[in-house]
Amino acid sequence: MSTLPAVENYRAHATPLFADVAGDIDVSFEFFPPKTEKMEETLWESIETLSPLNPRFVSVTYGAGGSTRERTHNTVARIARETAIPAAAHVTCVAATKDEIDRIADDYWNAGVRHIVALRGDPPTAGEKYATHPGGYENAADLVAGLTRLHPFEISVAAYPECHPDSPHAAADLDNLKRKIDNGATRAITQFFFEPDTFFRFRDDAAKAGIEAEIVPGIMPVMNYASVVRMSGMCGTDVPGWMERLFEGLDDRPAARQLVSATLAAELSRRLYAGGVRQFHFYTLNRAELAYAICHLLGVRPQEKSA
Repeated sequence: MSTLPAVENYRAHATPLFADVAGDIDVSFEFFPPKTEKMEETLWESIETLSPLNPRFVSVTYGAGGSTRERTHNTVARIARETAIPAAAHVTCVAATKDEIDRIADDYWNAGVRHIVALRGDPPTAGEKYATHPGGYENAADLVAGLTRLHPFEISVAAYPECHPDSPHAAADLDNLKRKIDNGATRAITQFFFEPDTFFRFRDDAAKAGIEAEIVPGIMPVMNYASVVRMSGMCGTDVPGWMERLFEGLDDRPAARQLVSATLAAELSRRLYAGGVRQFHFYTLNRAELAYAICHLLGVRPQEKSA
């Protein structure tokens, strides 16, 4: 016999096993540029897999310190040339003068790319303190202003729900985000996080700071717990204690780990949806099936291509 009070017992049985989400959301996907021919094949298979979900855009990252700039350009240009998906290119301030970055932006515009993800970027050498490149853009806000002078790009920028590691405090971090928006950015995409309240608090604080632009949560499925802990330490993201328990014992079971990862990311997204979020950006790690499964759990279905 159940020990739950009658009302709670009824609720436990009456609650649907799966509370459906209407699918009325917009999704976007982030990829990293391929380093080998095999990785390029995987990337294009991923794009083909996710394309029917009608993403708002797909973005392609730089490597650390701008180390994959050429591959990023080639990949983004090919997406713009060979697919109907709006392509977004990451552009950073790292290791380049203003003139060099302006030429990169011009090349993107001429290749049909109309969306830039404008970032300060990380130092070329891990552990170094960031310093403005001689003759370069000072920071992301400065970069946004420069890009808007060149062409009418759609511009996405980064936001940090748990404060950027280089910011002295959260208020300064929000001031920096506001400068990016005021200089012409279209939206902010957040660094990954693992608790819905982290996003909701940040969204509320941003509104209080006068930031009216769209703030899109960045969702990263956890495929390797140790890697997530390492990345989280670099970007100031809190890793909740329950996550270690959740992934414990799965190091040698990649299929099981992927199932857990998809479930966790979908549940985080569903709770954000319950709080009014309708736009999601997924860090795919070039794993299309995982991103596809998460979107499916959120009610996103393939859309027929128009004639």
